[in-house]
Amino acid sequence: MGGVSEAQLADWQESVGRELVEEQALDPLALRRFARVIGRQDETDHVPLPHWAFFLPCPHNDTIGPDGHPKRGDFLPDITLPRRMFAASSMTFDGALKTGAPARQTSRVAEVTRKSGNSGDLVFVKVEKRLEQGGKIRVREMQTYVYRGAGEPTPLPVPARTMPQGQSWQPNEVDLFRFSAATFNGHRIHYDLPYTTGVEGYPALIVHGPFTAARLAELAMHDGFLATFSFRAKTPLFLGQPIFLRKAGQGSYEAVRCDGAIAMAATAEFR
Repeated sequence: MGGVSEAQLADWQESVGRELVEEQALDPLALRRFARVIGRQDETDHVPLPHWAFFLPCPHNDTIGPDGHPKRGDFLPDITLPRRMFAASSMTFDGALKTGAPARQTSRVAEVTRKSGNSGDLVFVKVEKRLEQGGKIRVREMQTYVYRGAGEPTPLPVPARTMPQGQSWQPNEVDLFRFSAATFNGHRIHYDLPYTTGVEGYPALIVHGPFTAARLAELAMHDGFLATFSFRAKTPLFLGQPIFLRKAGQGSYEAVRCDGAIAMAATAEFR
């Protein structure tokens, strides 16, 4: 079981308030790649979660950690728990982004907290992001990352006798590679099977949480233009098993595993 001391937690909490400011022109090709990876046919306007196509991590080769993520301790705190996942996000869309025009993104470590889980201590890091263009904030997002110990190996879900209701989606290896490439995500659990099974203890490659969230946002956009979108990952989704995307109620959406477990829950509000 992974344990975190009070001294470690206090040290990591020193990162709260740390900021990273980045500026770039919003490349239309980057948006087109992101749109096509998530299955968008018309990528000219209303791409789900378009800001994820920009301000991508760009570490040097010698600053990449063993899991494929940038080494910890630069912007994010140097948390020693080995596993890191994108757990949740809450977004507000205040205006449309204009490709080809300059923009600025400010990221700030907002909170570092500890909770106890089945695999030991969990450390949650919240990062606030503000994307500005033309002197106005266009997108606000609060991302939550979770760090945990190695824990026990995760078994492959056993499919239910009756498949869940919803739109079936089953990405393949190429889809995962293309999403990693479009978002410059080097996390090895999405493409390196020996690492995924032998080091992190998962039974198969893992579908990116943001990939699933983008597909749920696409589903939500059938109900209107997004004003807000939030999601929370609950359990992993594995390559080779179908995923069922469905509307669960007014402004509520779910990604469901083949065993019936809700892997991601999302909510949306509309303009």
